[in-house]
Amino acid sequence: MKLSTYLTFDGNAREAFTFYQQVLGGELAVMSFGESPVAGDMPAEHHGRTMHACLTFDGQSLMASDSMPEGACGAERYEGIKGCSIALHPASVAEGERLFVALAEGGQVIMPMEKTFWAERFGMLTDRFGVSWMVNCEQA
Repeated sequence: MKLSTYLTFDGNAREAFTFYQQVLGGELAVMSFGESPVAGDMPAEHHGRTMHACLTFDGQSLMASDSMPEGACGAERYEGIKGCSIALHPASVAEGERLFVALAEGGQVIMPMEKTFWAERFGMLTDRFGVSWMVNCEQA
């Protein structure tokens, strides 16, 4: 079994995932609603929004889409990403600090990277796209 994270944005999924590719590396595939087989069922102003994005790196997948128009397929009004965090477990403190600084750019640091009783370094942030991240560099 494989577990993947799927995020929903409100019109900036492509921008967010282009940024995540710069920070995390990997390969990015993006399809807009306008490029999809359901383009004719979507309002024209929705065609440029992301139907599906997938960033694959280190054997992992991070996926996303932009929200559907309210009422389409039972979609409700977009209220942001909340109630969860993406946890990264880099192999080194140096890599953890690099990831933390890059993801925090334009966002908000919740807990700076620091030594904790369970990890050599741990930090929490919300990036500029509203996604919550935890960077955990476990002790050797």
